[in-house]
Amino acid sequence: MPVPVILDCDPGHDDAMAILLAVAHPAIDLRAVTTVAGNQTVAKTALNARRMLSLAGAHQVPVAAGCDRPLSGALEIGDYVHGESGLDGPAFGEPVVPLDPRHGVDLMHDTLAAAGEPMTIVAIGPLTNVATLLRRHPGDRERIREIVIMGGSVDRGNHTPYAEFNIYADPEAAAEVLDSGVPTTWVGLNVSHQALVTADVLARLSALGTPLAELCVELLTFFGTTYQRTWGFEAPPLHDPITVAYLIDPAVLGHVHVGLRVELDGTHTRGATVADLHGRMDWAPNANVGLTLDRERFWDLMIGAVDALGRSGDERR
Repeated sequence: MPVPVILDCDPGHDDAMAILLAVAHPAIDLRAVTTVAGNQTVAKTALNARRMLSLAGAHQVPVAAGCDRPLSGALEIGDYVHGESGLDGPAFGEPVVPLDPRHGVDLMHDTLAAAGEPMTIVAIGPLTNVATLLRRHPGDRERIREIVIMGGSVDRGNHTPYAEFNIYADPEAAAEVLDSGVPTTWVGLNVSHQALVTADVLARLSALGTPLAELCVELLTFFGTTYQRTWGFEAPPLHDPITVAYLIDPAVLGHVHVGLRVELDGTHTRGATVADLHGRMDWAPNANVGLTLDRERFWDLMIGAVDALGRSGDERR
């Protein structure tokens, strides 16, 4: 049976690819998309989600804008990676998918209440919406099977030396979600840096020969230029779709169940995730933490999704 999913995101080039994968694969039943301020402002991330769902032909999936700032502290956005629009690179037309008038947290709650079965939340931006949901509706914990998170790292960070952007953007929210009692699986930078968009990946996408595939090449090429300029990467890592790929094929992600903490107070480490991989602390295991990626399986899923949506788009035209 397909996994019923709410996708909470902040598109973002890698979020855009995660949306395509979630729409394309029959193992995922995408019920709603909510957006949060992160890679860009919440108005821009909502527009970008509508753009990608429109391109994917998923006109029935509701999209709502959620929280426009973290639980505490000032908003920081990732425009130095994703550009002024949040999806710089290709040109987009007007989306046909409308903006749902509800607040994103209300859409999440309503979707969970209507599901009739526990759902999975895939959270690939700052965790503000998810934490706010659990604050406002604590009973929704019983309606969530799992929260799969792109965030953190067991190694170094990217936004700061030790903090990954999604967690740094709202560490209080991340800590609340981690401590909520809902099962969580974390896909950190140490995993996503194994999913580099190398020249062979771009060549495979280009060879599909569809307008959607060409748009993806343009997106990922822009993404690559900012990664090269900011961090010196030869090829950019495609972080967010790994969360969706894991739900489709759990063998994509190798993980361990260990004690995990979010650093809230460190002068130089605020927003870092601390995983007790060697059992040195007296921490009960509380999270699944990703360590390895089956790169071939992952890219086969991602490129297959772009191919399927591109061909169905040709049929719609």
